[in-house]
Amino acid sequence: MTEASARAEAAARTGYGRLLALLAARSGDIAGAEDALSEAFEQALIHWPRGGVPEHPEAWLLTVARNRQRDRYRSAAHRTSVALEQAAELHAAPDADPVEIPDQRLALMFVCAHPAIGATIRTPLMLQTVLGVTAKDIARAFAVPAATMLQRLVRAKQRIRDAGIPFVIPDRSAMPARLTAVLEAVYAAYAIDWHGIAAATERRLLAAEALFLAETLATLLPAEPETLGLAALICLSSARSAAQGTGEFVALGDQDPAAWDGGLIERGERYLHRAHRHGRIGRFQLEAAIQSVHCARRSTGSTDWAALRVLHQGLLEVAPTLGAAVSLAAVLEHTDGPGAGLALLDTLDGAAARRFQPAWATRAHLLAAAGRADAAREAYTKAISLTTDRAVRDHLTAARQRLS
Repeated sequence: MTEASARAEAAARTGYGRLLALLAARSGDIAGAEDALSEAFEQALIHWPRGGVPEHPEAWLLTVARNRQRDRYRSAAHRTSVALEQAAELHAAPDADPVEIPDQRLALMFVCAHPAIGATIRTPLMLQTVLGVTAKDIARAFAVPAATMLQRLVRAKQRIRDAGIPFVIPDRSAMPARLTAVLEAVYAAYAIDWHGIAAATERRLLAAEALFLAETLATLLPAEPETLGLAALICLSSARSAAQGTGEFVALGDQDPAAWDGGLIERGERYLHRAHRHGRIGRFQLEAAIQSVHCARRSTGSTDWAALRVLHQGLLEVAPTLGAAVSLAAVLEHTDGPGAGLALLDTLDGAAARRFQPAWATRAHLLAAAGRADAAREAYTKAISLTTDRAVRDHLTAARQRLS
């Protein structure tokens, strides 16, 4: 890969959402902005190897893309379908430094979370438009055919354009209907299982992007405790990423707390304390509190499993998801014994539960702890079959071999 190609790829990874938000903000046409941005990247791959990479690659891409938008609006075919005032407004749009306007991406996220957009497509739409995740990768993560996901995304963008949804962060009266979807999308960018669908570098960039967006939300909406809770959650979770070995999976209990990032832990704790002062508990605050208990091992040398049991039970009441139930089952091993965790797992039913890899991995661990080696071996085999990440698969395979 040439330096020019590498810089273009880096610009795509780190600046795609910012550029797209700026391009779509004036026209309201996300698909048209995507086309213009795609052409700008094509031009970069042609011109940068010859003339060198510009000092500000994202600003260069923004200018070229805006020129493509203006050319399109001026075309004879387009003038028959688009108001001249819209073209004039776009022409008058000042070139801006894309790095200096982070809240344009948040405005785009609130557009994607508009009530006119179907609830099931809001998170995929935000992941694609703001974070640049491909429709193919999103489809794989959401377990739907790629063609189906692509069709849904296209329809959603048409809906935004045709409905004329404004690219603004809504006022407080409209906030409750949209904020939850935005927070969930930011967290999905951090937590969704990208293993097997993206390289480690891309996962780290997505996590860093999610942290940036979460902290920007916390700055813009400091009176919303869940924005502070999400910022705390991602800070505290990210703090432990350095303890993961290169190319290998290290379970939380086996991680060296000394390798955790103390600065991120302190930031997360500050967000969590600010959220607590509002007196309105929510899912992200509870998840952040759980991470805070784990991070406390860095200073105390032990884990307060009783506190984790209470927090996980509260989380299951607020957000009764498969993940919350499985996490509580894992904690019950330490407070009530592996049988209690297995009893909780036995209550989970349905196709989603049968395909949920963490449920099988936790079941295998609890069966092993209960001395039921044969059943544990079968559960590990099932968990391994559902694992797409090589490092996690190696970890589970080693655990199964230790049963022999």
